[in-house]
Amino acid sequence: MNRREFLTTIATAAVAQEAAASTPFRFVHMTDLHIQPELRADEGCRACIHRINGLTADFVICGGDLVFDAAGVPLPRAKRVYDLYQETVKPLAMPVHHVIGNHDVFGVAAASGTAPSDPLYGKRMFEDRIGKRHYAFVHKGWHFFFVDSIFLKEHSFVGRVDDEQLTWLKAELATVPANHPHVIVTHVPLVTAFPQYASSPAPAETLHVVNAREVLELFESRNLKAVLQGHTHVCENVLYKGCQFITSGAVSGNWWRGARFGHPEGFGLITIRGDELGWEYQTYGFRASP
Repeated sequence: MNRREFLTTIATAAVAQEAAASTPFRFVHMTDLHIQPELRADEGCRACIHRINGLTADFVICGGDLVFDAAGVPLPRAKRVYDLYQETVKPLAMPVHHVIGNHDVFGVAAASGTAPSDPLYGKRMFEDRIGKRHYAFVHKGWHFFFVDSIFLKEHSFVGRVDDEQLTWLKAELATVPANHPHVIVTHVPLVTAFPQYASSPAPAETLHVVNAREVLELFESRNLKAVLQGHTHVCENVLYKGCQFITSGAVSGNWWRGARFGHPEGFGLITIRGDELGWEYQTYGFRASP
């Protein structure tokens, strides 16, 4: 290929990228399903999926805590809830992209009685059943970066993006034009006001990503449009420097016992138009048993 052909190829790719970025689309951000055989959780998840299938959307992002619970239970129970999740989401009519949550890791809590030598211990069950714990993809000119915010520590976890992923993000971003719209997907929030307005017995280091600044500094001078988050089971949108830090409530509400701090069971619907991202929260009609 000579220089003229090379420049023509680059120009053609740029035009195609611009055209893709101008095409409107929608996708779903559902998080914290906490599926389990109890409390009609499988029924609720099926109702949510039925509602999503009635929408026009290109894909679904599942923001972690798919199951309840893999961390503090023996292997048979962990396999059972993972089986239930995979069977329940099969009817989804569009592709699903996942990020790992703290309840999706297997056997790390002392109560599980699981040894670290177990081949499915920790995040390996998620990787075996669901997929990679961090990755990126492009859709119609928008770049999505999925990060694992669960840093395992002493039979528990803290919200943290590990050094391996920071290195990966640097390398990935080096291949992406800075002006293209970016979205980060994480389970534990990078930015949240939750500790200021809600009481929680959980340690602060488990409620937000403690090294969020390191992550966000990688996106300085870039077109970061949104960070999609879960974990706290509330609807929240924090706007900072043109980026929306969106927490899309929880499919499970208050762990299948009704609304969480007044936030009912539901999911986020994201609409992309050009370079703009809009978010709305939708419920799907589930009512917890009295």
